[in-house]
Amino acid sequence: FCRVDPYGFERPEDFDYASYEAFFSRYLVVLTRRAIKWSKLLKGNNSIQKSLKVKRYIRKGIPSEHRALVWMIVSGAQANMEQNPGYYHRLLEGEMNAKLLEAIKTDMNRTFPDNVKFRKTADPCLQHALYNVLVAYGHHNKAVGYCQGMNFIAGYLILITKNEEESFWLLDALIGRILPDYYSPAMLGLKTDQEVLGELVKMKVPAVAELMERHGVMWTLVVSRWFICLFIDILPVETVLRIWDCLFYEGSKIIFRVALTLIKQNQAFILEATNFPDVCDKFKQITKGTFVTECHSFMQKIFTDPGSLSMATINKLRETCREKLLSQG
Repeated sequence: FCRVDPYGFERPEDFDYASYEAFFSRYLVVLTRRAIKWSKLLKGNNSIQKSLKVKRYIRKGIPSEHRALVWMIVSGAQANMEQNPGYYHRLLEGEMNAKLLEAIKTDMNRTFPDNVKFRKTADPCLQHALYNVLVAYGHHNKAVGYCQGMNFIAGYLILITKNEEESFWLLDALIGRILPDYYSPAMLGLKTDQEVLGELVKMKVPAVAELMERHGVMWTLVVSRWFICLFIDILPVETVLRIWDCLFYEGSKIIFRVALTLIKQNQAFILEATNFPDVCDKFKQITKGTFVTECHSFMQKIFTDPGSLSMATINKLRETCREKLLSQG
């Protein structure tokens, strides 16, 4: 059994190799079939037009050999990179903000301590690439600078693209366009979206919303890391990558789909909670186990379980929740 997964993460002591093997041997068949379809779709010309077919393909998962390329194309990162040749390297050669560098340095060793590729002893050690991407981004987007959580996202991007410049442009796509205002100093977008999730749970899983209110558990306590880290270190790697496939193509509503599916699937379990710490513990538990490991069936569930979820609904809820937050502030 391999103690380290294909992405360099060490498997936990209690890792269930038997059920993972069983799942992966089935999933490998799916991956092989998808890889052939994707190769036909990309036909060596490396361009993709948005279409229902492409959306369907992406929902069924991008094979790892095409993942970086497809993310780059569908997120708009590729176009931005081509329109700004040399920009990334110029950022790294320009004037540096000492406070920003300090903040990034502090987080280097805290980023994926369980990943062998980010260890000082690794060759190449990905900490160096991670540092560059975050420094460049902090100087590119001064309103955001650097904020905790970004190190994990940039780190994942580097693991997938194996390329600093591409990781930089994908980070820009996420922070600048896909996620509304999650990492600005006030984190208004993040706080808003946690409230939006609360409203959606009221609509779709009312018993859980009622339980949260009864025990006085704020949504931010149980889900803020889901939003900040985009499920990194919360769900298994393969599952996170499948979620990101859809996130780059369909935008931030995917996060709500995942959150609602986790809550809805585990409704009975969550409702067993009898007090405040119990509720928090249940939310930790629901992100583990076979339901989330079996990424293929999990992804099918996120598009059926929560029912219809339009961007219009989310934007309306965002408006009212943002107003409410601002009036409290």
